[in-house]
Amino acid sequence: MYDIYGLGNALVDTEFLVEDSFLTAHKIDKGHMTLVEEELIHSLTKALNGHTPKRMSGGSAANSLYAAQGFGSKTFYSCKVAHDETGDHFISDLTNAGVSVNGNAKGTGQVSGQCLILITPDAERSMNTFLGISAQLSKDEIDEAALANSRYFYTEGYLSTNESSLAAAIACRELAEANNVTTCVSLSDPSMVTFFREQLEQILGNGVDQLFCNEEEALAWAGTDRLDVAINELKDIARNCNITLGAKGSLCVDGSEQSEVPGTQVKAVDTNGAGDIYAGAYLAMIAAGAEPVEATKFANYAAAQLVTHIGARLHTAADYATLKNTYSG
Repeated sequence: MYDIYGLGNALVDTEFLVEDSFLTAHKIDKGHMTLVEEELIHSLTKALNGHTPKRMSGGSAANSLYAAQGFGSKTFYSCKVAHDETGDHFISDLTNAGVSVNGNAKGTGQVSGQCLILITPDAERSMNTFLGISAQLSKDEIDEAALANSRYFYTEGYLSTNESSLAAAIACRELAEANNVTTCVSLSDPSMVTFFREQLEQILGNGVDQLFCNEEEALAWAGTDRLDVAINELKDIARNCNITLGAKGSLCVDGSEQSEVPGTQVKAVDTNGAGDIYAGAYLAMIAAGAEPVEATKFANYAAAQLVTHIGARLHTAADYATLKNTYSG
């Protein structure tokens, strides 16, 4: 049996440190994820000549599963990559960390997905994503037996952006419900809420067990500037919800109980992946028997440690176990 079954985009991230002027000059929407064509990735990379890049596997749900595995969970991830060096890199990163991957993950006819991430001095990340073959993620990549034999199903809101991956996310949520697997979804990005609301609603169905989002996404979902109003709206789509508040920590809404859990104060240099490790840490703790507030405290701590360095993941898989061992509660 698996603790967590994940479904999401398979991307390899390339990160660059830039000034805000670079975003302005290239008309990049700061702090959000934007879907782009491969040509723009190449054009931006050329414009960044002279900047030192950092390359690592990414993808929101993949980052969460990678973290959960490192924190002690047994995980399975379904995705789609191409038969290329980028795809090989992505799959080997997961399997070397102990994450099981669907056997038919590698497809033909396209290149693997990439994400060019620009980090500004305020630690904000602006993502330019070319999905590549990951846009063809479909129900064919679902391992029904692995999902049915998992305790939690987790997916990302980014799958709302195209028909094929949307259908896969819906199918997984329905299969999870049919097998009494706890359903968990992340809204992923404010742009998903703004431009793909109807598709997100299809992923959520009649409501999921656990929702992850940040404050901006929560406010956008409810169309309000009041977080209390947004929380009441989110209760209609999730039985439990965690809302991250940046350096302030996060809210844990566990049924009728609501707790504001303070964050760990650090100097952030890169917020990319903070929400991903937060979700992975929370699910790993819940799977290990922790109460929601205790799991939230650890999720805050894990996210705070991540943002102190560049990259959406810790340096090595072993670093997750080390982080957990240094946590004192």
